[in-house]
Amino acid sequence: MADTVALPTITLRSLDAGWNYERWERELPDDGNRYEVIEGILYMTTAPSYFHQWIVRRLDQYIGVPLEQQGLAYAATAPIGVLMPGCDPVQPDFVLVRRDRAGIISERRIRGAPDLIAEVLSPSNPEQDTIIKRRVYARAGVPEYWIIRPETRDVLVCRNPDAALGDYTFTLLVGAAETLSAHTFPITVPVAELFAGAPDTTA
Repeated sequence: MADTVALPTITLRSLDAGWNYERWERELPDDGNRYEVIEGILYMTTAPSYFHQWIVRRLDQYIGVPLEQQGLAYAATAPIGVLMPGCDPVQPDFVLVRRDRAGIISERRIRGAPDLIAEVLSPSNPEQDTIIKRRVYARAGVPEYWIIRPETRDVLVCRNPDAALGDYTFTLLVGAAETLSAHTFPITVPVAELFAGAPDTTA
């Protein structure tokens, strides 16, 4: 069976930088696309591929659900909105919030920096996750950021945010044959399990 390849996901950005959460709530349709406001600029991303969604479900299955069952964290997947400095809002693929920080979770939004954010990289627009979101997540103080790369079957782990630098001071590339672990949470998962078993959607 051929490898599963993510179909292109298109991201568009606004020309003006006058967007905020109130405008986002008021003006944008609920049409299945992902709308995010980052540093005042609106980004619209089309619905993700099946393989993209498969990886997000595996994150929840192997990390989110076990941590919730242990009473250690709350997990959420897109389209949950996250409001924090520079993000009004963003809609990460996967987030974890420690149980003792549950106060930042409201009925419709997370208001504050989650303890871990994971994004599944879109090969058609890698800069969105590797540059733009990496910068704003570091500035907002997100302790740990995972960039999951389907094409190379690996995960770039970013830790120790430096708000002034707008980046993380520790990065680690975890390969397909290795085990992924979280700094804040006592859990591990083989990287290969995030991709294993997905159906071939290339036909």
